[in-house]
Amino acid sequence: MTPPDFRLSDFRLPRRSKGLMAWTSWDLIPVAAAAAHLTFVVWIVVGSANRPWWGQLLCGFGYALAISWNVNGVSHNFLHTPYFRSKALNRAFSLLESVAIGFSQTFYTWVHLRHHEGNSDRPGPDGQTRDWLSIYRYGKDGRPENVWSYVFLGFFRDSGGSVYRALKARGREDDARWGRIELFAVATFAVGMAVIDWRAVLFLLPFYYLGESLSQLNGYYEHFNGDPDTPIAWGVSSYDPIYNLTWFNNGHHAEHHYRPAVHWTRLPALRRALVEQQAAHGVHVIGPAHALGFLARANRRPRGVEGAVRR
Repeated sequence: MTPPDFRLSDFRLPRRSKGLMAWTSWDLIPVAAAAAHLTFVVWIVVGSANRPWWGQLLCGFGYALAISWNVNGVSHNFLHTPYFRSKALNRAFSLLESVAIGFSQTFYTWVHLRHHEGNSDRPGPDGQTRDWLSIYRYGKDGRPENVWSYVFLGFFRDSGGSVYRALKARGREDDARWGRIELFAVATFAVGMAVIDWRAVLFLLPFYYLGESLSQLNGYYEHFNGDPDTPIAWGVSSYDPIYNLTWFNNGHHAEHHYRPAVHWTRLPALRRALVEQQAAHGVHVIGPAHALGFLARANRRPRGVEGAVRR
């Protein structure tokens, strides 16, 4: 139950009618962060030959962490509330993001919006989940999949080709075509980096996989012990201040799933409005950032198929 005076319009930012940014100038920060991420990738490759082995190793782990940070922060918020008023600028930023994270932002958008259609649902009568990212998709007996198989096998489960075909099946020809253009841009960038230093590119490949796996880890604990049958409790939140500051309020995941159109800067206000209702419905909250959810004391007792875990 939502509060009697709850109105979504109280929390959604009005779309701007003029200027560069669609919602708020605060979005210039994630835009700059995306550009910094891409610059960081180029810097790793260009300076690889002059870096000691331990420095290169640190760069590899930094590269992996940056992928998860971008996907769950910059990229995620962009797909829900595109930063620019201009469609052309949003397409250009989507292209930049694709190159930075190493796969199509448009294809990621489709998979993620399907995630919101199912909200980490359990399999239906046909044995399938609507949400391709659901932690129950490969689970058994109505329970979530083991975290480590979810994390390390997720990268191999759905291809760009399957997303392309799904987009075409829904009549979204432009998005399907643009997704392919983004994948071509990613491949072109990788070839360009290999021309500069092919050894550095080969070195980064396992860290690319690690970055994708870290993103899967983040996603797992955004829903582990959530309640797929209760909208206000679909997601799991973490209110760690440093996490939310650096990951653009990604910790407010229960609030985000309940009202995905609310801009990332407004999620703390939404939380304050819903705190009593969240407590009444057993919204699951963990202390650390989602990627450290396996350390959370609140996760030591998993929610049963019919039960609920309180904060």
